[in-house]
Amino acid sequence: MMGTLKTEPARTRPDLLAPPVAAALAEWPADAPVDVDEVLVAPIDAELADTAAFCAAYDVGLDVSANCVVVAGKREGVVRYAACIILATTRADVNGVARRALDVRKASFASMADAVELTGMEYGGITPIGLPAAWPILVDSRVIATPHVIIGSGVRHSKIALPGPALGALPNARVVEDLARPA
Repeated sequence: MMGTLKTEPARTRPDLLAPPVAAALAEWPADAPVDVDEVLVAPIDAELADTAAFCAAYDVGLDVSANCVVVAGKREGVVRYAACIILATTRADVNGVARRALDVRKASFASMADAVELTGMEYGGITPIGLPAAWPILVDSRVIATPHVIIGSGVRHSKIALPGPALGALPNARVVEDLARPA
């Protein structure tokens, strides 16, 4: 599952995490269904952070690699954001399921500038851990059914490995059937 990644507990390596991710791990609830020490991090080559290149270089299957995409939509002049967590073998249903979850007329991927500014994370490394507290986190049911997944760490030079069910237990997370469709 972890291919050739060299992992260690993420909270012991803040140098491999974006500041909001490190802060979220420092405040990880003791009663969470997954212990904070089960959230692992591994350094990677930042040039290989994009999913296909990462999976090929580190021998990680696309079926255990999860992506966090930021979507946005407007309602009454106010932009609403959400994060969609999907497996790399799927595509988010942005204008169907995600749009309805945001309760907006039209949804689209947030601009790179907005996603980076609002999350405090690097584009290509955005993760659901440490997102703005008001954002809903929509987790495709396939993700939580995966025993362990690899996801961004907030920066491009590392990846987080954790049990898939942990993503469904994050604050503001909601498990959604068919949030994604096969790619």
